[in-house]
Amino acid sequence: MSVSHDQAASHTVSYPTLVNLLEGIFLRHGTRPEVATVLANNCAGAERDGAHSHGVFRIPGYVSTLKSGWVNGQAVPVVEDVASGFVRVDAQNGFAQPALAAGRALLVEKARSAGIAVMAIRNSHHFAALWPDVEPFAYEGLVALSVVNSMTCVVPHGADRPLFGTNPIAFAAPRADDEPIVFDLATSAIAHGDVQIAARKGERLPPGMGVDSLGQPTTDPKAILEGGALLPFGGHKGSALSMMVELLAAALTGGNFSFEFDWSNHPGAKTPWTGQLLIVIDPSKAAGQNFAQRSQELVRQMHAVGLHRLPGDRRHRERRKAESAGIVLDDETLVQLRSLAEG
Repeated sequence: MSVSHDQAASHTVSYPTLVNLLEGIFLRHGTRPEVATVLANNCAGAERDGAHSHGVFRIPGYVSTLKSGWVNGQAVPVVEDVASGFVRVDAQNGFAQPALAAGRALLVEKARSAGIAVMAIRNSHHFAALWPDVEPFAYEGLVALSVVNSMTCVVPHGADRPLFGTNPIAFAAPRADDEPIVFDLATSAIAHGDVQIAARKGERLPPGMGVDSLGQPTTDPKAILEGGALLPFGGHKGSALSMMVELLAAALTGGNFSFEFDWSNHPGAKTPWTGQLLIVIDPSKAAGQNFAQRSQELVRQMHAVGLHRLPGDRRHRERRKAESAGIVLDDETLVQLRSLAEG
């Protein structure tokens, strides 16, 4: 660990060092080792890749949730082989990523056998970025799509009260001789974590992101968080996609809708208790040319018409930078993380 000279009051840590520190935090606050490893890599990976709203910023929320008894850090997921192309996982009121890890090998086996396979996760808590759930499949030559719903905080288009969650959609596809094509987008106009960060920094948001407690448009992130709500992106189009996510992630999996759980008896709870759906496709089963080469050709044509930045480019750039120079954490954050690891 070394002091960073280009940023005042900050330190630079390696990715393994950060993972080890976060594992210690999760273990100290009640998760079993396998859960700690999955969550620590997920959170450290987001920080490494510049997705700060889903990086170490989330750790206090994980800790307060575990302390509240809202989520079971010791849960052992139950994996069910229910059909030739269908895997069902009961997360047992635990986190979604360990549930995905538990059923992942079976999901890939089914996708390669049948050409397509679905994993339906229920009774799960997802509090992280969604792209890490799909990106690894693309490195194996597979196409992956995932949706997850969250807690009620988004007003459907044309409504006057919140109902949906931020309900992100993530997609990953392999690309020949380059990093995979990956995107992760909330169906709300802005991610909830980005609103929290803006509120912490005292910044304003662009117009059209949310409303206050009276339903009036606001650019004040605190007004959105304190009784207000987010808006869907793209008006009725984003709202329709958010509805689709509720149906796929909750109704189809057997998980809770964004409005169905009540955490009022668990002060400190932050993680939505919902569901997640993953669809994995083996493109080698399709007719035509190699899919990864076709993906690369599409990207080449996108560049040719003047598009210089693709979804995920910044993330991969930040990853390469962190791998060579380390991950920068301010002193306050590092002190907080060490304190959480100790008690």
